[in-house]
Amino acid sequence: MKTRLLTSLGIVFVLALGFILKIFVSNYFFDAIILAIACVSSFELSKMFTKMGRNNDKIMATAFPIVAMVIMLICVNGDQNLGVLFTIGITAMFIVLCFGVTFVIPLLTYKTTLNEIKTKNLDNQSVMKYSLNKALNTAIIFVYPAFLILFLSLINHFEDMTGSFAGIVGQNGWLSFYLMLFALLIPIFTDTFAYIVGNIFGGKKLAPKVSPNKTISGAVGGFAFAILLSVVVYFIFNAIPSMALMFSSVGINVWKVIIISAIGSIICQLGDLFESYLKRRAGVKDSGSFLPGHGGMLDRFDSYVFVAPFLFMAFSIIFALI
Repeated sequence: MKTRLLTSLGIVFVLALGFILKIFVSNYFFDAIILAIACVSSFELSKMFTKMGRNNDKIMATAFPIVAMVIMLICVNGDQNLGVLFTIGITAMFIVLCFGVTFVIPLLTYKTTLNEIKTKNLDNQSVMKYSLNKALNTAIIFVYPAFLILFLSLINHFEDMTGSFAGIVGQNGWLSFYLMLFALLIPIFTDTFAYIVGNIFGGKKLAPKVSPNKTISGAVGGFAFAILLSVVVYFIFNAIPSMALMFSSVGINVWKVIIISAIGSIICQLGDLFESYLKRRAGVKDSGSFLPGHGGMLDRFDSYVFVAPFLFMAFSIIFALI
C-alpha cells in the first residue's frame, strides 16, 4: 500500500509539473509525458502479445510513437495551416508505411527469420505467412495503444491548430489547459470512485470472466462521480471571469460538460475492461512492472486509450472545427 501511494504521488507530481511547464514554458513538456506513456504502453502490449503467441516486432512497436508524434506535431504547427483530418490522415498513412516495413524486414533477413520460426516451433508456417502475421500484430500495437493515446497530444495543442481552430486562437493557452485537465480528470474520477464505491457496496460483478474485482455498483459510482466532479471543476473555472468569458466565446456550458463526462466515463470503463481482457488472454496479472504498486504503464493509462480520441472529437464538434 505504501509503495502504491508513493507511486501515485509521483504520477500526480509529474502531471502537475507538466501543467505548470505547459502554461509557463511550453506545451512540449506535456508531449514528452504523453510520448513516454505511449512508448512504454506499446512495449508492454508487445510483450503481452508475445505471451499470447502473437509474434510482433518489439522495436518497431516501441519506436513507432516517437515518429508518429513528430509527424503529428509537424502537421499541428505547420505554416500551411494543415487541418485536423489531414493530420490524422497523414499519421494513419504512416501506420500503413510502418506495417509495410515490418512486413518486408523478415523477408529481407530470410535466414534469420527461418531460424526464428524454428526456435518458436512454427515450422508449419512459411516465411511469407510468418512475416505477414508479425506485421499485422505489430500494426495492431501501432493503433492500440500508440495512435489512440497520442490524441492527448492533439488536445494538448488545441489552440495551435490554427488552420482548423482559427476561432479559438488567442486564448493564451488556457483553453487547451482546461481541455487537457478535463481529459485527464475524467478517467481519474471514474477509476478512483469505481474502486471506492465498489469496495464499500460490493454486489454483483460487472464482468466476472474478464475482471472479477469490478462490480456494477463500482461502475455506477465511477460514472456518477465522474459527472459530478467534472461539473464541479467546470464551475470552479467558470467562477474566474476570464475563464467564464472564454467558455462563453467557445460554447462550453455545463450541459455539454455533463454529456461529454457521461459518455467519456463509460468509454473509460470499457477501455479498462478491454485491457483486462488482454491480460487474461496473455495470462498475466499486470501489463508490466514499470509503476511499483500499480503494475504497468498500460494498467494505469488503459482508460485513456479509447477516451482520448473521443474527447478530441467531442471538443472539435463543440467548436465546429472539423
